[in-house]
Amino acid sequence: MKKLYILSLVLSITFSFAQKTNLKKADALFRNYAYADASKAYEEILQNSKNPSAQTLKNAADSYYFISDERNALKWYKKLYEAQGNNLTDIYYLRYIQTLKGVMDYDDADKMTKEYLTKKGDQKEVNRYLAQKQQMDSLSKAKSLYTIKNLDINTSKSDFGATYFQDRIVFTSARDTTKFSEKLYTWNNQPFLNLYLAERNPADGSLFNEKLFLPNVMTKYHEATASFDASGKTIYYSTNIVKKNKLVIDESKTNNFQIVKGDIVNNKLENPQQVFFDNKDYSVGHPALSEDGKWLFFASDMPGGAGETDLYYVKIAADGTMSSPVNLGPKINTLGNEVFPYFRNGKLYFSSDGHYGYGDLDVYESNLLADGTFSAPVNLGAPINSNKDDFSFIIDNADTYGYVSSNRAGGKGDDDIYSFVKGKPVCNQSISGMAIDKKTRLPLTDVSIMAYNSYTEILGETKTNFEGKYAIEVPCGKIVKMIAAKPNYASDEKTVETTKENGGEIKDVNFELSNYDDLVVKSKGVEKVDVKPIYFDYDKYAITPLAVEELTKVVFIMQKFPNIKIKIESHTDSRGKDSYNLKLSDNRAKSTRDYIISQGIDASRIESAIGYGESRLINKCKNGVKCTEEEHLLNRRSDFIIIQK
Repeated sequence: MKKLYILSLVLSITFSFAQKTNLKKADALFRNYAYADASKAYEEILQNSKNPSAQTLKNAADSYYFISDERNALKWYKKLYEAQGNNLTDIYYLRYIQTLKGVMDYDDADKMTKEYLTKKGDQKEVNRYLAQKQQMDSLSKAKSLYTIKNLDINTSKSDFGATYFQDRIVFTSARDTTKFSEKLYTWNNQPFLNLYLAERNPADGSLFNEKLFLPNVMTKYHEATASFDASGKTIYYSTNIVKKNKLVIDESKTNNFQIVKGDIVNNKLENPQQVFFDNKDYSVGHPALSEDGKWLFFASDMPGGAGETDLYYVKIAADGTMSSPVNLGPKINTLGNEVFPYFRNGKLYFSSDGHYGYGDLDVYESNLLADGTFSAPVNLGAPINSNKDDFSFIIDNADTYGYVSSNRAGGKGDDDIYSFVKGKPVCNQSISGMAIDKKTRLPLTDVSIMAYNSYTEILGETKTNFEGKYAIEVPCGKIVKMIAAKPNYASDEKTVETTKENGGEIKDVNFELSNYDDLVVKSKGVEKVDVKPIYFDYDKYAITPLAVEELTKVVFIMQKFPNIKIKIESHTDSRGKDSYNLKLSDNRAKSTRDYIISQGIDASRIESAIGYGESRLINKCKNGVKCTEEEHLLNRRSDFIIIQK
């Protein structure tokens, strides 16, 4: 029932045309919104026409478009594009793009979108397209929270627009073929719409025992898309503008839609009245009352809007007085159609074919901000949305279940009602920062940043960019161990506790990595840990605080480079007896070994710890040679020689 519910909510009735058609009659069918018949008429004409006019191509394509036949609509929109190129008007670019998406030609649709945006030259529109496309790409990689199911209550006719009414569901349907079978709605040759009431099974969301809702108000035309206050005693619904059981038409011979408000008393409608912004010259419909009854959202093609159909709201005072309608503005409204608003828990849900989506109408979500405006809409993704029309989304106050309507493939009829269950949203946060070289203080690129939970299970992994910066997504409410690693560098670690704010960011978690080459010295082909002399008290081998400071460097490099193995060699100067110096140095070597092991280094990584006394002097200061204290100091050394890395 495409475009009936899109609030080109127009109506004109025609009943009989000759089977054999010509262009004049096809145009008459089109003007009278008999799109099902018009599409057949134009098809017959165009098969025998070599040079059809642009208007004929538009009408043929639109006839198919308005009855949701995207494949045939695309055929004629493509011909129109071939004839007019980038001289297409905005609305025909939009329809061409939507039909491409409707047949899932997404690459061509993106190409055409970029051409249109380039032609239009509006950077805000370009930015919106880029942001929404990025969000859609992200959606395609994430697991959906929604599980949907087609309902048994659906028929071969149009069924849509489920809404909550106390513990039951009211919905819109064209299922009644008994009363008005000779007066079909010529737009799509289906019966007119009525409101129905159904019981709801809480266990699986199924609907049953449907019956006509408020039979005293149902006319022989359309009644659709109802909304109720919390008590279920007040109703707003869409209906044709009718006077004395006859359609009221405007100057273009179009019958528009209006919103009617009434009281429900003993299952009957009482005191029905038009809302003050109803007007025979344009349509208002799809009413949606906020849960507190203070806001009424609706769709309209009234003058001054951004596109074909815009969303508006009025505020309702305690005495029922309504404010003037307010357009929701360019964040929400587009060149196309915004319809079927629904407001719960500070979120506005609506359908649009003007925002970047999967094709035709998609359902979007927007948050009410502190200043009374709404945030940029976010596509709800599959399976709520498809390449066909997806609309009339509602969800319960607990944000766990609801209903959506769609004419997607695989349904039972034109439009079907689907129930859905929504899982708990995954709460993630971003941790960001940078990695630098500890010595040079310069940023490091390609550093691996890994995040682990308390069970050492990896939560995520990324690498720093050319600026040394990174960002990684991790779950909310966790203790996260962060490790930064790069070949030939010592790794660095941080522990971060994430909060429970979904989408939050923890910034400036920075890492300093030491280059292996900055931690060692090389001499004559031998690599040693770069440490200052290890000082011991005179004639002692117990580890002093000064010794600890240098040994910490040895422990550090062995922790950060777990494949390193060393051997320890301790030496003395020549002063004192040779045998004594040999024993003292050996005790000191083994004392440093024991300290390193006490810091958690596996003993197998220390091949040996040997004291050589004064047997390996590195200068002239042997026995009997007079040397300065500084010269003797050079011989009092401990070497931590790297034998494997």
